[in-house]
Amino acid sequence: MKHFGVISFFFLTGLVAGAQTNAVTGLVHAMSLSDCIQEAMQHNLDLQIQRYNPQFDLYNVYGAYGGYDPTFNMSGQHNYNESGGSFENGQHIAGSEYNADNFSSSFNGTLPWGTIYDLGGNVSSTKGASSATLGGTNYSSPFQQSSGQVGALTLTQPLLKNFWIDETRLNVRVAKNRLQYSEQGVRGQIITSVTAVENAYYELIYAEGYVMVQQEALDLAQTQLDQDRQRVEIKVLAERGGTIEQDEAQVATSKANLIAAENTQSMDENTLKSLLTDDYARWHDILIQPTETLTATEQLFDLQDSWNKGMTERPDLLQARLNVEQQGIQLKYFYNQLYPSLDLIGSYGYNGSGDNFGGTFNEFDQANAPFWSYGAQLSMPLSNVGARNTYKAGKVTLKQLLVQLKQLEQNIMVEIDNAVKQAQSSYESVQATQQASIYAETALDAEQKKYDVGKSTTFTVLQLQNNLTAARAQEIRSLADYNEALANLAAQEGSTLERDGIHLDPSSPSASSAPHSSSSPQNSSATGNLW
Repeated sequence: MKHFGVISFFFLTGLVAGAQTNAVTGLVHAMSLSDCIQEAMQHNLDLQIQRYNPQFDLYNVYGAYGGYDPTFNMSGQHNYNESGGSFENGQHIAGSEYNADNFSSSFNGTLPWGTIYDLGGNVSSTKGASSATLGGTNYSSPFQQSSGQVGALTLTQPLLKNFWIDETRLNVRVAKNRLQYSEQGVRGQIITSVTAVENAYYELIYAEGYVMVQQEALDLAQTQLDQDRQRVEIKVLAERGGTIEQDEAQVATSKANLIAAENTQSMDENTLKSLLTDDYARWHDILIQPTETLTATEQLFDLQDSWNKGMTERPDLLQARLNVEQQGIQLKYFYNQLYPSLDLIGSYGYNGSGDNFGGTFNEFDQANAPFWSYGAQLSMPLSNVGARNTYKAGKVTLKQLLVQLKQLEQNIMVEIDNAVKQAQSSYESVQATQQASIYAETALDAEQKKYDVGKSTTFTVLQLQNNLTAARAQEIRSLADYNEALANLAAQEGSTLERDGIHLDPSSPSASSAPHSSSSPQNSSATGNLW
């Protein structure tokens, strides 16, 4: 790892001093980038929200299989009927009465290949008496009868409509597709959150470095003021020549710049905290101390390789392809609905009868009175306007999704191309700003020596001090930009997880492991739930 800049010594010294000062308060918390990523994997609120989506969609998959749940039905009924007497040809005809008990049960449902089954049975018993009057004499004829069917299996197998796909199979396949979609959504949110953490972490390092730069600028200005005051006292400088006023203006400006830099550092720290925690109040008084420094390691960029990664790893692109796949499933169903219903039907079972339930069940047991049937039934809509136009609309939607997919692929290629160029440019800027910082410090040193012997002016020295401050600030700015450019390039490629060593557990859709963290105010584990 190559470190850039002449500010490295005082920058690192300042960070160590700051850590020692904060340690006295007991609130400082040293964290590496890996520690921050770990915290975000456990507690980032955006990620926590996104993790619920696969849970919803997993339940939807289970719910879609509910179309195959068999249904059990059972019923029992008692009927009583009495008819009154009547007169016919002057004769009184007595009435009748009967009692009937009916029981039935069935077990029906649909199989994964579309077969509809119904297995059931029924039994009934009727008893009563009828009366008649013949020759003035009343006659009563009691009766009792029982009958039923058992093992009555009816099968209906579609041959055209609902043969290769029906509503249940459609719902299952779409639900599985949406589960994959939401899983990619979580993966995309991880990439977004981790990239945001990386950028915030680099910004905090930059902000701390910028505070050190402004502090050094204030020290230089104060030293210049102190030295010029001494020169006035020993009559080397004129008391009213404007030199002291220039020095004091420089000191005041440097103080203002330092205050602004410290405020920016505080806000950058809050930004990082908001990405790491779901309990900001707990982190409010904790001072995050980055343990890493801004470095610039030269990388070889391969645009074609980056494009290949983007085409295979970008979560939003994979989601777009899943949308196309989902529409293809819908279109297959719409096409199947264009066909008429042509179903094979068949049934088989056994009859039974007797004077009572016992006799009927005895015949069931003997199974010597079978019944069966087979045949086919056709149902054909005469115009089928709804199905035909639904299919046509589905085809148009699929074409639109394909064009949108192509547009997204092209946009991703452009984004990756821009990200590669930005990373290359940022690296070149690091090298240039390093040299600019060296030259600015050398120029100030030379001018200071000239000033000490009376061959330069305060204005020139102060101007060169400002140049050095700007050069040092630009150097650490370019270092931060380069590291952020690398993080953004990985995000554009969809390779952030691989780059940062974040592993999704292939054996379970509910677990992932993040970079190991041994330091956390919330004592989080090294393995986090993905959803």
